[in-house]
Amino acid sequence: MDETIRRRLRVAAYAVVVEDGNILLARFIGGDRPRWILPGGGLEHGEDPADAVLRELTEETGYTGRITRLLGVHSFHMPRRDLDGDIVDFHGLRVLYEVARTGGELRHETDNSTDRAEWFPLSEIHGLDLMDQVNVALGMWRDHWRDRTSMR
Repeated sequence: MDETIRRRLRVAAYAVVVEDGNILLARFIGGDRPRWILPGGGLEHGEDPADAVLRELTEETGYTGRITRLLGVHSFHMPRRDLDGDIVDFHGLRVLYEVARTGGELRHETDNSTDRAEWFPLSEIHGLDLMDQVNVALGMWRDHWRDRTSMR
């Protein structure tokens, strides 16, 4: 049997928005079950990741924001089979930013891959069903703040 292998690269930008010990998350409904994710998503062709993260923040949460720093880039490779049995050689790049909220009002996205946005205490997110990039990004965010306080 001849297997078809398709390569797919997805570049996405995500926002870590933390205020007063709370983190802003969106509920992703595009997978096998609803899970919490950082506001963000895929870049459109030719779009700068910094523009994409702010566009996605507004689309998914209703908030506007300002990038305060680049946290890092996370690369992952995940070959898997699709519904037709073909192998999809998936490579994802996530550009992760710390973002400060500058305006807007919380609202839920409709007709897309997320259906709601909510603030959660950082101390309580361990009990949520999270997409893996939340933990990756929070690790980068915590490392930044740990480094800043150790320099004092």
